[in-house]
Amino acid sequence: MGALRFIARHGRWSLIAGLVAGLCLPGLAHWVKPWLPEMIAALLFVAAFRIGPRAALGNLRDLRGTLRVALIYQLALPLIALALAALLGLLNSPAMLAVILVLSSPSVTGSPNFTILMGQDPSAAMRLLLLGTALFPFTALPVLLFFPPFGSPAAVLLSSLKLMAVVFGAVGTAFALRHLAGDRVTPERQQAFDGAAAILLAVMVVGLMSVAGPVLTTDPARFARWLGFALMLNFGLQLLAWRFLRGIPARDLPGISVVAGNRNIALFLVALPDSTIDQLLLFIGCYQIPMYLTPTLMKFLHDRPKGRASAAP
Repeated sequence: MGALRFIARHGRWSLIAGLVAGLCLPGLAHWVKPWLPEMIAALLFVAAFRIGPRAALGNLRDLRGTLRVALIYQLALPLIALALAALLGLLNSPAMLAVILVLSSPSVTGSPNFTILMGQDPSAAMRLLLLGTALFPFTALPVLLFFPPFGSPAAVLLSSLKLMAVVFGAVGTAFALRHLAGDRVTPERQQAFDGAAAILLAVMVVGLMSVAGPVLTTDPARFARWLGFALMLNFGLQLLAWRFLRGIPARDLPGISVVAGNRNIALFLVALPDSTIDQLLLFIGCYQIPMYLTPTLMKFLHDRPKGRASAAP
């Protein structure tokens, strides 16, 4: 327990250590990669147990606000990007494909943990993860219909249903056990769960960097271009959400901003053609870097007074 609490206090640095290991130890990255689905489920369980059902689900007003944000993130924004790409003749651009892929995806499973590591309330991030994942089969349909590079809509929707099963299975089990635990989950034990989540996140990113590491050594200029693009996209979306979303309670704004830039882009890989996947694998690896730097680099933003945030209508 003491060791886990120590790791929790330094959790942001453990994520950076995982990034470095993923880039520098490709052999380890390939060994970790097959275990990613199990680690994602474990991470969801830990986060949901730590937060608890009452805080995660909130009240009806919280769910209405979460629904509004989910529809903006996963439906309005990708359709706007799709229209701009068609207007500019960029529908076949790998960079535009990456943008629309990110915008169409629900939250990454680690978003509540990233919010915790910033010292902020993770409840809104958990609600947006659950509701966004549940809505994904429906919000993705318009994008799938008008953007052929995504491949078979049926295959993508099947993968989203599998993701829903994992998310709601892990979270439902955690919520049930947390209810049975009652008051025995003390703040000290919550911090121990934060330490366990930090370890899982650090190990996961090693596997997610299995493609980026070799490219860094063989073609550093290409790696740098995609990394710069991933940094601008991820942090740019987070900053835009923090600056322009209105009617968001101050306690919820950090989690909602984190989700804006950190999306489950790997969800689409099962349905994309191999030639398209090859173009995206390096971006997905580079995208992990701003994702795992979020708790460290974006903490300053959410530590500032948020006088502009107001109660949800």
